[in-house]
This record gives sequence, structure tokens and C-alpha cells, in this order.
Amino acid sequence: MARRPRPKVVSLTDAAAARVREVMADKGAGFLRVGVKNAGCAGMEYTMGYAEAPEPLDERVSDKDVEIIIDGKAVLFLLGSEIDYETTDLHSKFVFRNPNQTDACGCGESVTIVPAAAE
Repeated sequence: MARRPRPKVVSLTDAAAARVREVMADKGAGFLRVGVKNAGCAGMEYTMGYAEAPEPLDERVSDKDVEIIIDGKAVLFLLGSEIDYETTDLHSKFVFRNPNQTDACGCGESVTIVPAAAE
């Protein structure tokens, strides 16, 4: 029996992919690193950075010509997430739309995330 395809851990909207490609070209970085860390009043924060190479336990995703690496410990927290890039009159920022997020603090800096359940 054939296994069903694994869902992407994260995906990018067109706006996010365009902004990431622009910044990565300026920085000369090869990979976008995405993860979570324990922080804030709601428990966790999303992290984004750049890397030259993946670590041994990183998950790799390619989406819209962006190479993304996810810390292996963050995979179940981020499974199915979409990253967007929003611009308003007052700010420009990356926004995570995460089906595993159950709550957020009032200031929007930290979130509560429940790991995805295995099916």
C-alpha cells in the first residue's frame, strides 16, 4: 500500500516568498530557518532567521523557490502553518497562520501552540 504524501511543515504565501527571497539575496543566505522557542506570557514565540546549511535533524521544505529549514523539535508545533507577509500603513511583518495555535497574548508577541497529533 502506498503511503499518503506528507504535508509540508510550513508554506509561504506569494508575498512572504517574495520578501524572503529579497532579504535572502541581500544577506547572501542560503536557507530560511523557521522554528519556535519558549518565551512570552503565552508560552512560545515563532522564530525566523537565516542559515548557510541545515543541521542534521532539521526538516527541509522547498516552497516558491525558497529553501526552508525547520528545527526538528519544532516540526509538530508548526505542521500545516502558512507564513504570510503583511504591509499596512503602520508596519510590515511576517505573520504565521498556524492550525496548532490555540491562543495568543494580548500584545501578539507570544502564542500557545499544541503539537499536531499523529494520524
